[in-house]
Amino acid sequence: MFGLFSRRIGKRKSLRCVPDGTRVYAIGDIHGCRDELEQLFGLIDSDSQSFAGHTHLIFLGDLVDRGPDSAGVVEIVRRCTIPGSPCHVLMGNHEEAMLAAFDGEQDPRGWLNYGGFQTLESYGVARAEHFSPGFNLAQRMREAIPAEHIAFLRSRPSQFAFGDYLFVHAGIRPGVPLERQDSADLRWIRAGFLDSEVDHGFTVVHGHTISAEPENFANRIGIDTGCYAGGHLTALVLEGSEQRFLQVPAGSA
Repeated sequence: MFGLFSRRIGKRKSLRCVPDGTRVYAIGDIHGCRDELEQLFGLIDSDSQSFAGHTHLIFLGDLVDRGPDSAGVVEIVRRCTIPGSPCHVLMGNHEEAMLAAFDGEQDPRGWLNYGGFQTLESYGVARAEHFSPGFNLAQRMREAIPAEHIAFLRSRPSQFAFGDYLFVHAGIRPGVPLERQDSADLRWIRAGFLDSEVDHGFTVVHGHTISAEPENFANRIGIDTGCYAGGHLTALVLEGSEQRFLQVPAGSA
């Protein structure tokens, strides 16, 4: 069933490698697209059946906002439902904004208008509630969102290095050592990173910036292919020096 909806794009070899006996599935921005995520898990499960080594799942952040079921996505990823595959889940800028709203640290209107309304609806908070007298967003979030979801999102790191690859949500500041990278850049950067041709000494795998197809350059691989906006949910597959992609079209459930 799942194979009917998959697209496998261009296998190629790279100068970069992951450790022998391992395979990586790095998943781009999900943005509440639970159905597509479940289909992608099916593809990954089928794809990994013949592999005898160790597989790693890496989620590049932006699990939440914009799509229809952020709550369901967080629960699935929190439980990491593919047996025997370690899960590494990074924080995206949308998780950061959601937590800031939860903590009452800033005006939440930016988050609400960029997908927060959809996230709250997935947790049972109707949009009409926001216009009721005395509505307190932070308090309502504490009532509606399970504490374990907030704890899970709050504990997400900003980067994960494996083999010759660095996995982040948005990118890095070229020329700045990893230990001195600003977490805001790792979650938000575009200008200065996307147009850089610098060899970072590793390949950066990122989401955050939508492209119609995966962007595969020598110094970076972008895999946010806009599932919530009618594009695809994409996974980058790395094994040895090989790179390939698995994709599920939006709305194919």
